[in-house]
This record gives sequence, structure tokens and C-alpha cells, in this order.
Amino acid sequence: MFKRIACLMTNDFEDREYTEPAYAFREAGHSVETIEKVSGQVVKGKRGEVEVAIDHGIDDVSPDLFDALLIPGGFSPDRLRADDRFVQFVRHFMDQAKPVFAICHGPQLLITAKVLKDRRVTGYDSIVVDLENAGAIYHDQPVVVCDNLVTSRYPSDLTDFNRESLKQL
Repeated sequence: MFKRIACLMTNDFEDREYTEPAYAFREAGHSVETIEKVSGQVVKGKRGEVEVAIDHGIDDVSPDLFDALLIPGGFSPDRLRADDRFVQFVRHFMDQAKPVFAICHGPQLLITAKVLKDRRVTGYDSIVVDLENAGAIYHDQPVVVCDNLVTSRYPSDLTDFNRESLKQL
């Protein structure tokens, strides 16, 4: 069954953490729609390998329109979490128990949304203390699934991340 997946991103996202899940989701028949502050703007991956034209501005869409959420890592999640509109968007998915896929630094948005208490997660090494301080139960594993939430640590975990994310869909 076709699912509509929102992807929150801005400049300096981790290139492969967007391209590989987006490709896997589209190959499985789902849509992936990018969301940033303004639609039509082009954001660039931190490795300089990928440029993405943004589909929607955050003020132009409702989380109710989407079935799942993708949060690629890199510096993007840290920049987005400074804007409460993105934090509220993320909180909606967790409150509604819709699938959320966060890799590397992606869980930073979940930390700011205060939705990780007693949730099993993984993430990039430098955010482990932040995850634990947010009440999450950290596991150093390629992928961790906790109900509707799928998290991974690094681009090298993408095969596992994509497999478990697709199962959620």
C-alpha cells in the first residue's frame, strides 16, 4: 500500500542518509516529499554529492498529510531543531505512533521534541549522552526498532536501516 513519507532536511544533511532511504522507499512504491523552511529552495548535502529541491515549506503542509517521517543525519537535524515548527512536526508523528525513521544525528530532533523517554534507540557517537539525558535507552547497534521508531548510527548501517524502515511501512 502506497505511503506518503515526509523528509525534514536542510543544508548539510548527510548525503547517503537521504538518497539511499529515499531510493528504497520510492522503489517500494512510496513517495518521499522534502520539507524545509521554504519550498523550491535547493539544499546541499554536507559531502557536496547531492542537491535536493525542496517540495514544501514547513508552513505549507500538515503532518496529518503524511504516513511516515524520515530524518537524515548530518548537520541538518541540529539546524532544524532550533525552529519549533519542525519540532512540533516531529512530535506529531511520535504522538500519533506513525513510523519515524531517524539516522545518525536525526534523533536530535526527537531529543528536542522530548519524545524519547524510555524508548530504545541508537544514533551517532557524539549524541549518545544527549540521547541518554533525554531518557532514551541507548543501544550501540546498526539498527534499533522501538515500536514505530527506527534509528541507526551511520551511513554504513543503511542496509539494516532501510530494511527495518520498509517493514514499518
